[in-house]
Amino acid sequence: MEYYQYITIVVILVIIALAIIKSNKKDLKLELNKLVEYLGGKDNILETEVEMSRFKVTLKDITKANKEGIIKLGAKGVVEIDDQLKIILGNNAKQLKKYIDEIKL
Repeated sequence: MEYYQYITIVVILVIIALAIIKSNKKDLKLELNKLVEYLGGKDNILETEVEMSRFKVTLKDITKANKEGIIKLGAKGVVEIDDQLKIILGNNAKQLKKYIDEIKL
């Protein structure tokens, strides 16, 4: 009988852990929409590149970019060089490039 109790406890703990993870996970699509907005909108984005965890974007008008907003969304850093922003995003850099490439079509 004790064996079933342990299995029940483990299953309940796994369900609780999954519920906590799901509630803490941000909606990535919503964040990507907000990030595109902070870059000045999809029409302001000319070119994108990914280098490891860095997302490099060339903009028509760099003044439309909201660097503070980008950092608040979770970027670890933003560097402005001429008409480009280099954003350190970690694992989301590739997903952001893919998302922007899809909406630019």
